Amino acid sequence: MFDFEKLEVYKKAKSFNSNIRLFIKNTKLDPTTKDQLRRASFSIVLNLAEGSGRFSKADRKNFFVIARSSVFECVAILDVLKDEGSLSEEGYASLYQSAEELSKMIFAMIKNLQQ
Repeated sequence: MFDFEKLEVYKKAKSFNSNIRLFIKNTKLDPTTKDQLRRASFSIVLNLAEGSGRFSKADRKNFFVIARSSVFECVAILDVLKDEGSLSEEGYASLYQSAEELSKMIFAMIKNLQQ
């Protein structure tokens, strides 16, 4: 087992990605939005994994910053989809809560690398 697979943040990122993919699968979205949301949610998982394999703190931090930025990107897309009626308030709230938790966890990882 790779070290990143043991991280709680990685497990939560995989769960978030799965929920996003399920939402995409069950919702009629334009191809561009679908692709962008899929890529952004997948980017969180991939950057956490890649960052955990880096040796320097600066390298790890860079990948974790990108992962957190991808969380923000997902939230922005979901917010727009909610506003246009493609995502219910309840669906948005659930995904938002998961994204917020991920953001806080990744922020703590970034902050720990600055010490």
